[in-house]
Amino acid sequence: MTMAPPEKRLLKGFNEVVTVDPALASDDNPLGLIKNGAIALEGTTIAWVGPGHAIPAAWQGVPSEDFSGQVVFPGFIDSHTHPVFGGDRADEFEQRLQGKTYLDIAAAGGGIAKTVRETRVASLETLVEQTTTHLATSMAFGVTTVEAKSGYGLDVDSELKSLAAINEAAQRLPLTVIPTFMGGHDIPPEFKGNPNGYVDHLIGDMLPAIADQGIARHNDVFCEAGYFDVAQSRRILEAGMGYGLKPRIHTNEFEDIGGIPMACEVGCLSADHLLNTSPEGIRQLAASHTVATVLPGTAFYLKVPRYAPARALIDAGATVALATDFNPGSCMSQNLQLMMVLGCLHMAMLPHEAIQAVTLNAAKALGLDSDRGSVTAGKRADLALFNLTSHHQLLYHYGVNHLSRLYVAGQVVRGFCIEPATA
Repeated sequence: MTMAPPEKRLLKGFNEVVTVDPALASDDNPLGLIKNGAIALEGTTIAWVGPGHAIPAAWQGVPSEDFSGQVVFPGFIDSHTHPVFGGDRADEFEQRLQGKTYLDIAAAGGGIAKTVRETRVASLETLVEQTTTHLATSMAFGVTTVEAKSGYGLDVDSELKSLAAINEAAQRLPLTVIPTFMGGHDIPPEFKGNPNGYVDHLIGDMLPAIADQGIARHNDVFCEAGYFDVAQSRRILEAGMGYGLKPRIHTNEFEDIGGIPMACEVGCLSADHLLNTSPEGIRQLAASHTVATVLPGTAFYLKVPRYAPARALIDAGATVALATDFNPGSCMSQNLQLMMVLGCLHMAMLPHEAIQAVTLNAAKALGLDSDRGSVTAGKRADLALFNLTSHHQLLYHYGVNHLSRLYVAGQVVRGFCIEPATA
């Protein structure tokens, strides 16, 4: 969905512009805050950002709007979601409260397998409508870019249908959607007991069909005990790279089976979950270009006693992103703001680190940091405005959505539709 934005506008009077620009950051200002800040937009792009008293003369006479009493952030980026699926798994919530684990439920035919059954029988239009609603809800929390995985079809036709639903939903909404093929999410029932046969099918039949239609940009795999081992995961990722799909990985959620060194060696954009990561795994991620993506909402919802070691990862020098892991089974929430709070409360992240994790670092996890993730001249004008006097209030006053306005590529989003800006 596109519409040409007004050519030049000046947004001024912000209590704070949270730039997340490393060039403006310092030890005592890690987010590159500009107080009483202003942003000049030209078309879809940020043309200038700085303090209100230093607005260039060339911008003094352009249409402007005052945002006193508000704080502006880069548009948030949710770099790990599973928004396309049939049915739901609301019944599993009560099962977990009665003591059953994620793996117990999966062994009884629930979990991913249940969603696969329901996704396979769902019509394309049903999936499009549901996925559109799921992604629109993400926008309501300040998200302007979202990664969206398939992975609940696990056969050629159903994976193509799922990715088609993601791409159609993206056409209906103004946010950027990055489609990810995740045929390596689980082993479907027709291949139970024959995981290598399924990997052969995925590589020989599914990937060529996905690539032929050009409907995915990334390729993800669940490298985990009971799902895909390291060798199988490597085969899937390297085969996808042969079709131009950038590799990603779920790993170390339940056990450490060696996914991290393989992910770093293959060059995965991101390694996600990471609850059971050793000190050596932390060092390997810190020494690599692979972003460590933590998903506190999943650990919270599953009531597991361990969260990903975000504090240790940050202290070691790893780039840490944070995402919702929105999915029907283990985190049915698109509230990225809440996930930031959980990251602080349960993973010892500092507020500025949580903000970096859903902006610039999340952009790095998608390979998009040259284009978005900070309020920087030359980048896309993706902005999230909040009725706050300070950025500190975003996580302090949690459970309340203070979002007041969203810009996607310079266009004002209201009611999840683009309208011409008034200023």
